[in-house]
Amino acid sequence: MALSNDDNGDKTREVLAAQAHIWSHTFSFIKSMSLKCAIQLGIPDIIHSHGRPMTLSDLVNALSINYNKAKHQDCISRLMLLFRKRGLFTHSKFASPHKNEPLSLVPFVQMELNPNLTDPWHSLSEWFKNDGDDDSNNSTPYATAHRKPLYEYARNEPRFNHVFNEAVAEVMPGLVMSVLIKNGKGVFEGLKSLVDVGGGTGTVAKAIVDAFPQINCTVLDLPHVVEGLEGCENLSFVGGDMFKSIPSADAILIKVTL
Repeated sequence: MALSNDDNGDKTREVLAAQAHIWSHTFSFIKSMSLKCAIQLGIPDIIHSHGRPMTLSDLVNALSINYNKAKHQDCISRLMLLFRKRGLFTHSKFASPHKNEPLSLVPFVQMELNPNLTDPWHSLSEWFKNDGDDDSNNSTPYATAHRKPLYEYARNEPRFNHVFNEAVAEVMPGLVMSVLIKNGKGVFEGLKSLVDVGGGTGTVAKAIVDAFPQINCTVLDLPHVVEGLEGCENLSFVGGDMFKSIPSADAILIKVTL
């Protein structure tokens, strides 16, 4: 939109608002990447372990960072200001009692902001332009970026496979399952058997059988995921492909898989 010399100001404000909107979208990645940085530096754990409000200088001294960056404190100050503005940390002048550790989303953040899962977003336009079918290396943006599907990639990359499985294992059994088991008991009533499809290392299934011992749970996941995992009296692991076959049961549970 071009501006003319006889503009009365309305068009100028409209253009500025539109450009500010685009700027906001362009730089929105800074929030998530700053959160990733804080986790990698150990900032949340350091503050939590401190047990009371922490000064900026104390925080900087506790960080394992370059001395020149710690000396001036300015960058850490800006980083913490961003978090305070976003409501992730609070600023206090008074001591406060030690709080219980909240349900941690650290593994989930580390997984979602891993370059392995952010790179496909850079390939989104390429994926739209390609004529890939379900069996090609262009079937998804992930496959376009890495030339193989997510689960095939994870099978051959132990480090990423660990990050992925830890994230799924930590997030689901925490808040989601506690709420489901507490407030959605009716869902499980009358069930004698259940298959957790894509159940990973079985943390969700274990939570279910602990709460409902009358249910026999089967965890179905890819062979490399369940390899070496041991079940118990009412929990078993089956290696397989959900797109080919799912064990028979009264109910199936599908979570983050979709």
